[in-house]
Amino acid sequence: MVNNNRGFTLIEILVVVIILGIFIGLVSSRIMDKPEEARRTKTKLQIENLSATLDQYYLDTGYYPSTEQGLEALVEKPTVGRIPKKYREGGYLKGGKVPLDPWSNRYVYLSPGVNSKEFDLESYGADGEDGGEGFDADVESWNLQ
Repeated sequence: MVNNNRGFTLIEILVVVIILGIFIGLVSSRIMDKPEEARRTKTKLQIENLSATLDQYYLDTGYYPSTEQGLEALVEKPTVGRIPKKYREGGYLKGGKVPLDPWSNRYVYLSPGVNSKEFDLESYGADGEDGGEGFDADVESWNLQ
């Protein structure tokens, strides 16, 4: 009797395991980057929304909040600097507070802006510090891509 049951050799099994290991490594590295990409996308959307809200404030008052008044002027009527005569009852932001960026840091607001004559609005990214590359790079209202 001839035994036709041919099994896999040790080398064939090792080759398959190595190929699977490489494949899993490539896929998992792509999946691991997704949360940071999602945070950057959320940051861009929040900056766009805050910019639109600042524009609404401008339409109501005739000027943007000063740097000193900051984004808090979108929640409560300012009591320092130029006091708006027309201020929307209840403020301009739902929830009654200025959102933090997805890394739980405050947005940086300057008015008048350095990069835009109206205002600059930015998040310092994952590291919470000015500058940086990759996921640590700043997300800026004047440079949304």
